[in-house]
Amino acid sequence: MPVFLLPEEPVFPPPHLAEPSGLLAVGGDLGLPRLVRAYSMGIFPWYDAESPILWWSPDPRPVLFPSKLRVSRRFERSLRQGRFQITLDRDFAGVIRGCAGARRDGERGTWIIPEMIAAYEALHAAGLAHSAEAWLDGELVGGLYGVALGRVFFGESMFHLATDASKTAFVHLVRFLGRHAFACIDCQQATPHMLRFGAEELPRREFLALLDGALRRKSLPGPWGINCEEAIL
Repeated sequence: MPVFLLPEEPVFPPPHLAEPSGLLAVGGDLGLPRLVRAYSMGIFPWYDAESPILWWSPDPRPVLFPSKLRVSRRFERSLRQGRFQITLDRDFAGVIRGCAGARRDGERGTWIIPEMIAAYEALHAAGLAHSAEAWLDGELVGGLYGVALGRVFFGESMFHLATDASKTAFVHLVRFLGRHAFACIDCQQATPHMLRFGAEELPRREFLALLDGALRRKSLPGPWGINCEEAIL
């Protein structure tokens, strides 16, 4: 199948026209209208400084339903110890920069380049992008960020500077989303990490149907740390 070159208008081809790899389109911009349109269609950007903007819609799509979160007994005991203070939307800038600075096996660099940081900070300012932070002795030591539309949370990236910091933030965020009737967390990629937490892969058509229904429900605008009394867990 062809890869589409995007026009100046914030529009996309149907996701089912993506290549087997999930690559759908090239080009465009990271402006707020285009990003909101992309996520609402089950499409997300993923590229690096050496390539143009690439837009993806994988099939199958890994998702985590909050009610199906799996936490081992050992990690549940760790959570009860309360080693970390967990907050929401307290330091989005710190989290996204922490994710950008994280180095992962098999990667030469980061895909969270400055223009991506600026774009997601704009989404955060608009109340659409959110972060969960893990603090230890007053220092930010882990967290994750993503985008929320309707009642779907689209996970983007996480980082940790202390063992279990990002996992602790993630579990608290999933439980927070469950309490607020979010349909699912879009994991984008089926990593072993997410699969251990209970993520499952859905055919793209099922994911898009789930997304369509969840987008019809009232959103939970941010910043969550101010609007939600459960923000500090």
